Amino acid sequence: MASLLRNWRVLGALLLASGLVIGAYAAARSGSHPRVAEASTETALLQQIATQDSDGDGLPDWEESLYGTDPHLVDSKSLGMTDGEAVIKGLIVPKAVADIPAPAAGATPSAVVDGVPAPAPGSLTDVFAKNFLVLYLNAKQANGGAALSEQDTTNLAQKAVNQLTSSIAPVADFKSMADLAISGSGPDALRTFAVVAEAVMSKNTVSSSKSELLYLQDAIQNKDEAALAHITSIAGSYRATAAGLSVLPVPRELASDYLVLINALARVGEIATDFSHVTTDPLATMLALTQYPQTVLVLANSFIHIHDIYKAAGIEFAPGTPGASFVNVIPDIAASQKAEAAQPQP
Repeated sequence: MASLLRNWRVLGALLLASGLVIGAYAAARSGSHPRVAEASTETALLQQIATQDSDGDGLPDWEESLYGTDPHLVDSKSLGMTDGEAVIKGLIVPKAVADIPAPAAGATPSAVVDGVPAPAPGSLTDVFAKNFLVLYLNAKQANGGAALSEQDTTNLAQKAVNQLTSSIAPVADFKSMADLAISGSGPDALRTFAVVAEAVMSKNTVSSSKSELLYLQDAIQNKDEAALAHITSIAGSYRATAAGLSVLPVPRELASDYLVLINALARVGEIATDFSHVTTDPLATMLALTQYPQTVLVLANSFIHIHDIYKAAGIEFAPGTPGASFVNVIPDIAASQKAEAAQPQP
């Protein structure tokens, strides 16, 4: 059992190494494009989720979710030792193990007791715990019942991570080209469309002072539960905007990039939703963080391409005029960041 317990710690490191697109994300940026999101922020938050230990008991918070222990109590099971020590001694086992039907009469019962928060049923964390147990038991059976070596258990953890990531990817696009209503072309159609698209975006805008990523940072670093509500609201805004834009008749010139825009908005909404589950499904949040930079980059590039199409057609919108907010999203962000950078630092 000790080998099984050690594998949960391996997972944190493996998740940090698998699926990250930080290098590609940075390389894909050109100097003319604005800094839409900082890759280093996602990396730092991912690292923090994997290592955060709120009660200092030697068991990271996300592991406490798997074991069914309380991340805010040093001795969740009243065993006279820290949860981390109890895990090492095999006195606390993963929730998936504890949920196995009771052994035959006379066998020593598990030290795990009910009543302590555990991963939400059906959550990615819960599913992973159960799948990992199956892998472990099968590997041990194939090994004649003998304990697995450290290398074997590390390989098993890697296999579990690979199965987890492959089970949730690729995510189907929200819409296909066949779902779009393509209507009209030319300057007049483009101008009219920009105004209507801006109205949809404005309708679904939520009042928030930060991005979903910075609210996640608040939730993790400052234990700010209100930040999770903000993330949920932002996630709903992304999804509602994608849905509203998807039913608009779009000029032929914009169709391809507009489809990318809609799907990217919907995907960021899904990712933000996973951010909001950081306390109940930490593995889902960790994997969402690995997908976030590239998705935001796709979203930004779609807005850039749409702006370029309008520019090539000789159409410009002065700041504050109807349609300007839709066409000039990225230039406006770039100008805002430039202005912030020019402000004297306190």
